[in-house]
Amino acid sequence: MLVVTTNEIQGYRVVRHLGLVRGLTVRSRSVVGNLGAAIQIFFGGNISVYTKLAEQARQEAFDLLVEHAQSMGANAVIAMRYDANEIASAVTEVLAYGSAVVVEPIAGSAQSSPGGAAGAPGPWTGR
Repeated sequence: MLVVTTNEIQGYRVVRHLGLVRGLTVRSRSVVGNLGAAIQIFFGGNISVYTKLAEQARQEAFDLLVEHAQSMGANAVIAMRYDANEIASAVTEVLAYGSAVVVEPIAGSAQSSPGGAAGAPGPWTGR
């Protein structure tokens, strides 16, 4: 599955647009996590507890986006974006969204097909 933030994928042509796809997760910080973060805040610097939570939320939203696109028959997602909002105290939603498409390599291009037999990852897999 190719996932890109651009509207085009170099070496590929979009042959079918399947529509909007999304992955949504809602996360909260635990009391224990908040306590650990409070200790880190006291000493300053990167609050790794929150960094880890944010990264996990984005990865989960990304994985759900890919799953949604695959269920529609897409082999790529273009114009992928993230959005995040606090919906309640200590509760945050993270949304990954984009356009599900079917792409094919342009004749003469050095690119391989997405998810091909070699299983090579696309330009960006979110990992």
